[in-house]
Amino acid sequence: MDTEVKNIDSETINLDAYELYINRESSLLEFNVRVLAQAKDEAVPLLERLNYLCISCSNLDEFFEVRVASLLQMADMDPKAIGPDGLTSHEQLETIAVKAHRLVDEQYRVLNDILLPALENEHIRFIRRSNWTSKQAKWLENFFNEELLPILTPVGLDSAHPFPRILNKSLTFIISLTGKDAFGRNSGRAILQAPRALSRIVQLPSEETASGPHDFVFLSSIIHAFVDQLFNGMSVKGFYQFRVTRNSDFFVDDDAIDDLLLAVEGELAMRNYGDEVRLELDAKCPEETVDFLLSRFELTRDRLYLVHGPVNLNRLQEIISLVERPELKFTPFKPAMPPQLARNKNIFNAIEKQDILLHHPFESFLPVIEFLKQAAADPDVLAIKQTLYRTGVDSPIVGALVKAARAGKVVTVVIELRARFDEKANINLASKLQEAAVHVVYGVVGYKTHAKMCLVLRREGRHLRNYVHLGSGNYHPKTALLYTDYGLFSCNKELGEDVRRVFAQLTSLGKVTKLDKLLQSPFTLHSGLMTKIDREIEYAQKGKASGIIFKVNAIVEEQLTKALYRASQAGVKVQLIVRGICCLRPGVAGVSDNIEVRSIIGRFLEHTRVYAFENDGNPEIYVASADLMNRNMFRRVETCFPIESKKLHQRIKNDLDLYLKDNSQAWRLRPDGCYERLTPAPNEATVQAQTELLLSLQLHSGY
Repeated sequence: MDTEVKNIDSETINLDAYELYINRESSLLEFNVRVLAQAKDEAVPLLERLNYLCISCSNLDEFFEVRVASLLQMADMDPKAIGPDGLTSHEQLETIAVKAHRLVDEQYRVLNDILLPALENEHIRFIRRSNWTSKQAKWLENFFNEELLPILTPVGLDSAHPFPRILNKSLTFIISLTGKDAFGRNSGRAILQAPRALSRIVQLPSEETASGPHDFVFLSSIIHAFVDQLFNGMSVKGFYQFRVTRNSDFFVDDDAIDDLLLAVEGELAMRNYGDEVRLELDAKCPEETVDFLLSRFELTRDRLYLVHGPVNLNRLQEIISLVERPELKFTPFKPAMPPQLARNKNIFNAIEKQDILLHHPFESFLPVIEFLKQAAADPDVLAIKQTLYRTGVDSPIVGALVKAARAGKVVTVVIELRARFDEKANINLASKLQEAAVHVVYGVVGYKTHAKMCLVLRREGRHLRNYVHLGSGNYHPKTALLYTDYGLFSCNKELGEDVRRVFAQLTSLGKVTKLDKLLQSPFTLHSGLMTKIDREIEYAQKGKASGIIFKVNAIVEEQLTKALYRASQAGVKVQLIVRGICCLRPGVAGVSDNIEVRSIIGRFLEHTRVYAFENDGNPEIYVASADLMNRNMFRRVETCFPIESKKLHQRIKNDLDLYLKDNSQAWRLRPDGCYERLTPAPNEATVQAQTELLLSLQLHSGY
């Protein structure tokens, strides 16, 4: 239960009241509760349920690495500072500890009581040491001696062997020993780190062990069974796995650096050794050893998580690729191809005729790749400008940009080096592009470049024309199969000129230039959205048609939240589809009676950002790279672009209406900060937005 909502007198409403705001971190943990619910949903294929469990654990890792780490720093720097919800950093950490422990306990309950038995019923087994047959034990001992023993390096703890530096999130064992070694030493404890290159799950070969086709053993079980071979002549009395999570965010002082790339490289080297924020430990570990580790890592009990199973559930994802059981996975699909692109092989001709909207993953990402490939090969294309935030390894996008540069075109790429957890990949990407004579820049010091845009300058007769692609998601072919995103192709003159001006800002110097169609952070997006919300309020007060629909990943920014509260008070119907964090509290009498907040959790990660306004019967729809967060509004370069084609406008409106009708994968946010899953009423048809979009766009595909 979140902060209690008190009765608020509509005559004396204070929109700064703490009770009106849900704690950001609690909301993020609630999102992971919804993800974990997918692992319990029997309507979801079994191996996909396992995947949802792993995703919830991976999300929680990042939560500790970034959010909890940040709160700990804030608690040290300014312990009395409070947020919009009235909580200090210390109070937030106390709330997090309760909710996160509850979530972790549920994750392991789902694993041990639900998923593992269900997998065993499908003859997918994780075999415990106590259940190994003689053939399995023999093969595993050989595997240990040949594959593990040569690379395992235990460290006995004594004055000459201090406690080693433990890598962030690495599988590590603390071992209790008796007896003395060849030198007469024994401190009673040793530490053993499992190399990250080792798979955490080992598949037993049927032909050698008489095992089933999908029998597996945890790496930790193998090491445990034969660990005494690492301590010749000594006895192993205890063997317990643990994992330390560290602060993985890093700070680059923009005012004190000469070379951003070198500064980021320097910080990356230290990421694996940041301050400790969490200790996960085998629940069977004796108290004395628990206290020893907590003391070593300078952690309090509230940051200790005793677990009943592997300390890193994320690595269970390996099973999904190792088990070829299509009936236990989502049905494969082929993303649709828009008919106008399927009919016209020259993508520039197709775009010249009309704006083209792509809705991934229901529609293919291939047109985006083809756009760049054709630009690279087209002799009439003079220049290409592109932003890259996350691209993936061996991206065809990067390949096309390299070919374009080698073909003599002017290619400029703005790479965001500080895309969290992709920093190293982006440094390598920058080097690869620079080797091909691509002009690479790193955006603007102090602001992350999060905008998703590409511009192609093409000579057509005596004129030059700008062709643009703008989107809500990254130029990443793999995530385009997993995340829902919109992308727009256009050769609209004003829009193309706006994109050119934004690129000029990113690559050069100068004052803010006026944009005709785009809203842009950190300059006009926040004020533009505020103005449009105020316009809806004015229409509602005059009895004119008003309404707001936002579909975003997060709502945190306070001024926009207050503006939405004011809209509700004025009678504007506000419908919010928010995947993750939502600090706005709906359904509060006199404040947010007219606000509904829902979250969609399904096969695909909802990632589109859409801002729709009724505008007195002249509706406007914008698609953006930005969420309603402080960082998106004020500390990033973002773009928000209008959908002006009536056909495409109506299409997105239909999509939004479908998400608002979803009664199967939708969760409704209650005033108390908790979510309830929606289910069809008796005799009501089931509506599942993602499934209907997939079927609909497949039906109208140009393939």
